[in-house]
Amino acid sequence: MTPKIDYSGVFAALPSPCLVLGTDLVIADANPAFCDVTGRSRAELLGQYLFDVFPDNPADPEGRGVATLQASLHRVLSSGQTDHMALQKYDIPVPGSPEVFKERWWTAINVPVPGPDGKIAWIIHRSEDMTDVVRVRRTGHLASAGPGREAAMEAELYARARQLQRLNEELRQAHARERRIAVALQEAMLHSPDLARHPNIAVRYLPATGSLNVCGDWYDAVDLPGDRFTVTVGDVVGHGLMAATVMGRLRSALSAATRTVHGPAQALEVLGLYARSVEGALAATAVQVLVDCRSHLLIYSSAGHLPPILLHPDGSCRLLDQATDPPLGARPEHVPRPQANTTYTSDDTLVLYTDGLIERRGEDIDAGLARLTSTLATCTEFGAEHLADALLSRLGLAGGADDDIAIVVVRLDRTTRPY
Repeated sequence: MTPKIDYSGVFAALPSPCLVLGTDLVIADANPAFCDVTGRSRAELLGQYLFDVFPDNPADPEGRGVATLQASLHRVLSSGQTDHMALQKYDIPVPGSPEVFKERWWTAINVPVPGPDGKIAWIIHRSEDMTDVVRVRRTGHLASAGPGREAAMEAELYARARQLQRLNEELRQAHARERRIAVALQEAMLHSPDLARHPNIAVRYLPATGSLNVCGDWYDAVDLPGDRFTVTVGDVVGHGLMAATVMGRLRSALSAATRTVHGPAQALEVLGLYARSVEGALAATAVQVLVDCRSHLLIYSSAGHLPPILLHPDGSCRLLDQATDPPLGARPEHVPRPQANTTYTSDDTLVLYTDGLIERRGEDIDAGLARLTSTLATCTEFGAEHLADALLSRLGLAGGADDDIAIVVVRLDRTTRPY
């Protein structure tokens, strides 16, 4: 008779540092090896959003640890496949002194764990601290590694590099042309330089499952004079390269219009006129919100799009639905688009999204909106990045959906202004 395996005991005994993460990237478990290497107790880690505990080192402007690990975890959620990470620098805070960071180099593997329904329920994050190996390469001698440890780490690094090389080669052979086109197109058409100046804005982009990694949904942020900026989401009917091509043209046109006209309504008017000349743009939708940081005012207009949501600290939500008009290109003649405004207070959160986030087959749209607002009510204390991940996880969409999804989350506090 096969004995029952104590998987908790196995996890605790693993020599490699390991975490179990929920699909919202909240830490569900940590083994002793992970606690030892990071200097954190299990109690300090459980229930914490991963990137709240391990943020980027502010003293290292070149540090990309959070972005690189976050991208790997989202690849696992969207593809359902294990993701192998190459050697990277990711400094960690010193326990008891969160403003002080110590240099660390890691390799890691992120593995999806399906639940009973076949959907991803957890991610196992297994890491190896390769800091000593990196320092050996720098100094030519091993200062802190014990006997035999250098050879073990060298072997691990070599094996991981070979594994990554083989997996990358398989990926290139299977999807080389399609992926090159898709990734280049996505990066070119969704690149938004102004976003880098807004640490309290988070964006998410999930193409429909089974697509080429491009879609007709889009987002943008544009800085304007006078401590103002706009955030926008839009949706082109369809999926794949054709929808993405139309999306790119509309997004570029609106970005230009936003910088030259006065207010979201006029920008959408210009876009509507342009959309009539773009094949495939009929019935495309968009919504834009202008954030005036000095007056704490939101000015918005919608072309057939779902209403943005203003989440208050008490969990109540307000739909910004007072300036809704037909989709782009829907009117044969030009008619001025409506515009509305509302005030916001510090610690309010603005959420823009496309229909893939809330629509379900055979369900009324109001049911989807109610589900979204009730989910947001449980996320009032989250930062923008955490809230974006929590939304996808709690709505069951962390691994993607049948429709494309774009989300913009803006924490409207005093640090939101462009700088």
